[in-house]
Amino acid sequence: MPRRHRRAPGRPDAPAEPGGLQRFEQHPDGDFVVRRVSGAGSTKTYRCPGCDQEVRPGVPHVVAWPADGLVGAGPGAEVEGRRHWHTPCWSARDRRRPRRWP
Repeated sequence: MPRRHRRAPGRPDAPAEPGGLQRFEQHPDGDFVVRRVSGAGSTKTYRCPGCDQEVRPGVPHVVAWPADGLVGAGPGAEVEGRRHWHTPCWSARDRRRPRRWP
């Protein structure tokens, strides 16, 4: 029998975008929308603002942007400040400052 995926109670999710479920995270420097990207969903090279190293295609990672960075409304709305992070770099960002953020 297939497993059912359940949302954690009390955690509001942002509107879903193609490619993954988004969620809100609160951090000392603000609220962020966070989406995990699978290795198969990653086709470009990005620069991680946490370590200033490349996030290569095929590497699972996190895309995050300030919650107030949504421009427009509805599906396909542009997002300002979207950054692609290595998953460990995003997890450690409360313990160290990002090297590059917008």
